[in-house]
Amino acid sequence: MSATKQAVDAIEAITARRFDELVGRFAPSVRTMITPDVLRAGWTTATVTLGAYVGAGEPVEEPAGAGMVLVKVPVTFTNGMVVALVTVTGNGELAGLQLAPAQPPQDWQPPSYADTSAFVEHELTLGSDALAVPGTLTVPVGDGPWPAVVVLPGSGPTDRDSTIGPNKPLKDLAWGLASRGVAVLRFDKVTHAHPAEVRADRNFTVLDEYRAAALAAVAELVVTKGIDPDRIVLLGHSLGGTVAPRIAAQAPGLAGLVLFAAGAEPLYWAAIRQIRYIAELDPATSAGADSVLATMTEQARRVDDPALTADTPAALLPFGQPAPYWLDLRDHDPVRAAAALRVPILVVNGGRDYQVTIADDLARWRAGLADRADVTIREYPADNHLFFPSDEPSTPAEYQRLQHVDGAVVADVAEWVSSLV
Repeated sequence: MSATKQAVDAIEAITARRFDELVGRFAPSVRTMITPDVLRAGWTTATVTLGAYVGAGEPVEEPAGAGMVLVKVPVTFTNGMVVALVTVTGNGELAGLQLAPAQPPQDWQPPSYADTSAFVEHELTLGSDALAVPGTLTVPVGDGPWPAVVVLPGSGPTDRDSTIGPNKPLKDLAWGLASRGVAVLRFDKVTHAHPAEVRADRNFTVLDEYRAAALAAVAELVVTKGIDPDRIVLLGHSLGGTVAPRIAAQAPGLAGLVLFAAGAEPLYWAAIRQIRYIAELDPATSAGADSVLATMTEQARRVDDPALTADTPAALLPFGQPAPYWLDLRDHDPVRAAAALRVPILVVNGGRDYQVTIADDLARWRAGLADRADVTIREYPADNHLFFPSDEPSTPAEYQRLQHVDGAVVADVAEWVSSLV
């Protein structure tokens, strides 16, 4: 079967909600991560956001490397158009399926608060084994010694910039901090750099997503000329913030911790809340999310069940992730782990954030860290999960237009890090 035919059939299957059939079209190496419920949740989110499916346009093929073909299929909904990106292997199996904005993304541009003459960047590799990852060190111009931040990106196979649409929020942050005298080391997650190896390891955990690269980054900064080894800070965004206290406990000598829209509510329950929020943005289509939410709730309860074991089939669990991943995440209380640290902590959250919210997440950090005099908590009412400011309700669609991290947030983080002694 040709790549185009496979892509067209995949679009027909998902629009007809034949999710079980579609799973069987994926290559075995990918199939372990794909379940009917994962596809159902993704399609429901798309229809809730974009409206009812109308039809598909003419597919276009282009080479994707490693003998694979990328087929781009325009897909029209009542409220807009996207492009289905269908990756097909040389054997005619699916290797990927996602929806992307129909218009070519704008090129990222530096934020106004970044002074490109004030810093330099160096590429480096963190780790020496098969799972080593690339990173970028952004250093202020001058002799220093400069305080430095190691950045842990959010969930998913995220690159060092947390690229989404035309936006690169962690690059905004790095360039903004370096313009204010703070060095920044950011890196591609191992799930981005080595997806096949990660998929092949059923025992891979959320800690494995971060620990090796993060500890290597801290070690790298300690011996880097111009960096103050006594002022190295860990900053975790979203899921990276959830895991950051565990990493900090294994990195003695850190000067502080920044929880940057860090999740405190269990991820599998937070996902349900997020889907419900997105569904309620359009009451006309919200009923379509009920079955997905019911399935996700059942899966979340299964994670919380004391009877969960490492042998529980991944198909019964959230996002088709194997049980060891959820066992590890379930047993980690990020607030308690942060409270046990003996370093200053800065907690920041956006008021428009529907992914990590003031009510569900920041409230937990606030309560668990209430007796710590060295904890600073700041809210930014206009900002969303990526700290993009606006006066509109936050939606997934807003991430597809070019924006920048709130300059006030960057300035406040820089000031807090620079004040550490």
